[in-house]
Amino acid sequence: MTSKNKIYFKRQHFSYPYIIICVVFVVVPLIILLGYSLMDSHGHFSFDNFVDLLNSGTTYRVFGQTLLLAFLTSFICIILAYPLAMLLANTKFNRSRTVVLLFIIPMWINFLLRTFSLRELLSILGLGEGYFSVLIGMVYDLFPFMLMPLYTILSGMDKSYLEAGQDLGANSVQNFFKVTLPLSFPGIVSGIMMTFMPALSLFAINDMLGDAQLYLFGNMINDLYGLNMWNQASALAMIMLLFVGLIVLIVSRSKRASAFMGGEN
Repeated sequence: MTSKNKIYFKRQHFSYPYIIICVVFVVVPLIILLGYSLMDSHGHFSFDNFVDLLNSGTTYRVFGQTLLLAFLTSFICIILAYPLAMLLANTKFNRSRTVVLLFIIPMWINFLLRTFSLRELLSILGLGEGYFSVLIGMVYDLFPFMLMPLYTILSGMDKSYLEAGQDLGANSVQNFFKVTLPLSFPGIVSGIMMTFMPALSLFAINDMLGDAQLYLFGNMINDLYGLNMWNQASALAMIMLLFVGLIVLIVSRSKRASAFMGGEN
């Protein structure tokens, strides 16, 4: 075979299957979703779906409930995960890896089975269906997504920074706020993104653990699709998508600003 007949593969060629998958299963569905959201029930171009939703008090009430639940879930997850991640990062590697595995193993079980099991456990403990049960379910399901990025960044942190802080006279509390916490900021941001974003759209947990008083954004979208109100449901989904995109943009800017300030210091 002559050199003219040889096929040379470049590194970017291996990304083509991934690009094709993203276009087919991400870009095209989003375009279809946008198309439905910009049409009325007769198939005509219209912004009425967005206008009706934004003028509805129900939309804001449901969005407020969802936002509060997502915030509480992320807050509780980080309060529980950060001390545990620090403890595991300062433990012998084999032991810490075993403990982390114990938190990851439940993720290998089907999501519905985990939630049904949690519902039975809460029932045994005397906790009925309601807001508190949904919050427990959210934290239980999303906790590993907060723990893993925190553990990864804390276990890989250069301990010489802490030693330098001690040599300069910093105590353990000062070392934490001036060294550990700033260096772990990327892990905190990643953990919040991986818990807050899913918490905004999860509705199955509320269906199994919640009551009639708690109605979330995901439930509203699912119910609209179930009623064959595809245009309104697509518009609501696009509103959520835009909100999530706005949060990602703000977080990415805050990460760049933090990195810039760190570089100055």
